[in-house]
Amino acid sequence: VLDLMLPKIDGWEVCRILRQESTTPIIMLTARDEETSKILGLNLGADDYLTKPFSFQELLARVRALLRRVAYERTMPGSSVLQIGAVTLDLDAHRISLDGETLQMTQMEYKLLRTLMERSGHVVRRNDLMDLVWGIDWVGDTHTLDVHIRWLRQKIEAEPGRPLYIQTVRGVGYRFATPDEVEL
Repeated sequence: VLDLMLPKIDGWEVCRILRQESTTPIIMLTARDEETSKILGLNLGADDYLTKPFSFQELLARVRALLRRVAYERTMPGSSVLQIGAVTLDLDAHRISLDGETLQMTQMEYKLLRTLMERSGHVVRRNDLMDLVWGIDWVGDTHTLDVHIRWLRQKIEAEPGRPLYIQTVRGVGYRFATPDEVEL
């Protein structure tokens, strides 16, 4: 969140510099509500422009919308990294890390985590998850899925008994948390 009225350098210049060096989302916050100011801010690289006065709820909604967009862009086809909260899955390197620390995973744990992260925010039915990870020809029961979920939770959850990332939807399946659920 960038205010235009800064003590040593104006917000326009800060926005221009930030955009040259980073893709971090920028919301300009200012009392200047002229159309030309809004256009200038957006052309300099701001992702959104909010004029004073504003409600805290509107600012929060705009921040969440930007975080969703950034998370979606990270998970778009062609992107090689999925990141939600402290969990990062690098598809090219076939590596999972938690807070920057590489985790050791079995092939099935990796496939299961990837499947859930790619569908972040959506409930994946137990049978669908089994088919996606083990294949439709696999013969077994859902106990195997439960065991692998437990192992994953032990590796990525701060409190496996009260999971933040991998949530159980009773009677249906599992869901991986969205970025705004774990980052705000």
